[in-house]
Amino acid sequence: MTSPRPPKHRRQHLLTRILAENAVSSQDQLVELLGHEGIAATQATVSRDLEEIGAVKVRVPGVEGLVYAVPELPKDQVAPLDHLRRVLGEWVVDVATSGNLLVLRTPPGSAHVVASALDRAGLDGMIGTVAGDDTVLVVAAEHLGGEALNEKLEQIIGARP
Repeated sequence: MTSPRPPKHRRQHLLTRILAENAVSSQDQLVELLGHEGIAATQATVSRDLEEIGAVKVRVPGVEGLVYAVPELPKDQVAPLDHLRRVLGEWVVDVATSGNLLVLRTPPGSAHVVASALDRAGLDGMIGTVAGDDTVLVVAAEHLGGEALNEKLEQIIGARP
């Protein structure tokens, strides 16, 4: 039996696993494979998920045509600003700054989503992130500072979260 609407993070995690274990060449094939895992999804949803997880089509030895893959190293995945805007807008509920640090609060279990999007965005002046369950610690370069990095994030999403 398929789940009518699983949480996005669960679907995307499963999608990443499916791509790692299978040579998938089409979005329709992904919809079918997700269905075998009990996840109901449309082609449009799969298309958005592929963009958000940074999937690309690549040639693989021994496989005819192109298949979807997710780059293994986060440094190889560049998230578009639209993705970062959506993630920040959906998941960040509070922001505090101190020196060259930002503390972003999220709903429980969501901090890793925000941290990953920030890491993949490659923002100038951001050194890195550390994610807990509902908190992301963002380290800004000393020359920039936490408040200035927060202002950059506000500009990206268009308003204070």
